[in-house]
Amino acid sequence: MRKLTFAMNVSVDGYIAAPGDDLGWSVPSDELFQWWSDRVRATGTALYGRKLWETMSSHWPTADQQPGATPAEIEFARRWRDMPKVVFSSTTSTVDWNTRLVTGDAVTEIARLKAEDGGPMDIGGATLAAVAMRDGLIDEYAIVTHPVLVGGGTPFFAALDNWVSLTLVETGTFPDGVVLTRYETRR
Repeated sequence: MRKLTFAMNVSVDGYIAAPGDDLGWSVPSDELFQWWSDRVRATGTALYGRKLWETMSSHWPTADQQPGATPAEIEFARRWRDMPKVVFSSTTSTVDWNTRLVTGDAVTEIARLKAEDGGPMDIGGATLAAVAMRDGLIDEYAIVTHPVLVGGGTPFFAALDNWVSLTLVETGTFPDGVVLTRYETRR
């Protein structure tokens, strides 16, 4: 069975986006950007909700062709384009860049993908991750906490019907006071 990880940048008060979908507080250091790039390289399939897909696909398909693109940005853009992706949306009509669109039941499709052979999967986007979280499909949480309070916005964690017990498997730090904590779901 494939492992499914929910990994996102998070404010100390638990938000992945500030009000107005503002992500300006989560600009990564070079080291953190490399960590994210390495995750993309190791990911067998990325699962995106519509909003995160729109954010990622508005920049990364051509980021390596932009004037002043750094070697790290060029590498990330290429890795991102090559990585298999699945977008879950009932309002998006087309996707590109090695991506498949799913308009039906997300839980059924995520469970099917987990049962397939292949590399680990990452899930991104609060709404999509919340569905997977509530159905017990997430195996790992990689929380990259930035030292900022944004006061509201899009929360990392969904409201749950039952507790989910976790085991700490890794901690780490990045410049600017950013802290990584990785937890596995206890089954």
